[in-house]
Amino acid sequence: MNAIGGIIVTLVMVFGGYILAGGKMGIITHALPFELMIIGGAAVGAFLSGNDFSTIKHTGGDIAAAFAGPKWKKKDYQDLLCLMTELLNVLKENPVDIESHIEAPKESEIFKRYPKILKDHYAVEMICDTIRSMIMNFDNVHQVEELLEDQLESLLEEHLHGSHALQNMADALPALGIVAAVLGVIKTMASIDKPPEILGGMIGGALVGTFLGVFLAYGIVGPFANRVKHIRMEEHFFYAMIGEVLVSNLHHNPVNICVEVARRHAPSRVRPSYDEIEQAIRELKRAA
Repeated sequence: MNAIGGIIVTLVMVFGGYILAGGKMGIITHALPFELMIIGGAAVGAFLSGNDFSTIKHTGGDIAAAFAGPKWKKKDYQDLLCLMTELLNVLKENPVDIESHIEAPKESEIFKRYPKILKDHYAVEMICDTIRSMIMNFDNVHQVEELLEDQLESLLEEHLHGSHALQNMADALPALGIVAAVLGVIKTMASIDKPPEILGGMIGGALVGTFLGVFLAYGIVGPFANRVKHIRMEEHFFYAMIGEVLVSNLHHNPVNICVEVARRHAPSRVRPSYDEIEQAIRELKRAA
């Protein structure tokens, strides 16, 4: 809703101020479809030619996320901590039993209790790969930590590809607006024998291109790129929490300490309270 509201406010303030100052919308509405075709078409074409299919697909999801907000909600952070509690308890009590859960998570009764997390292959892969590394290199704590840190860095970089692509588009839009304006000037110069009122309208139409390029860059696409970046950065805390739990466990801390360390790492807006986690864990024990 914030994204939609921001777009509405931007449009109302820009064009409302223009109209109140005595500006005429006729020349803008007449030139807008053609200028938008030139500028928008060139921007989309450059975007398609400058990115691979994976980034293009990712950017589509990023635009949707800009309207929907972060994927992970408060309940999901609570579920993640409960999931990690269950897995670490199994690992502590009988390391052999944990293999069935990490080798086939889709068949694991523990993972099945948290379907949203199970559907996210990044989270499941990170949990399973790290626990597998812990079992294989249990005496080499730092090696497992390094592997996990590298995986988190790579994941964050991948998730920010869409915001980088949108920012590159925003950076290019003012220049593409100038291209559209120059084409408008060329068209005007070819009609230099026309009356001044017609030439004035044609020059005004050409300047719509410059306006549109700057407006789209700094009023629409640039803010969207920034919002996508912040959303992906917040979502990354979810995956970082997995690392917090497992790294703490590598240092032989009790399971409840591992979970508490990770809980405090969650963003305050979605951080479950200590009592909420305790209550959820007690309910799991009663259900078992």
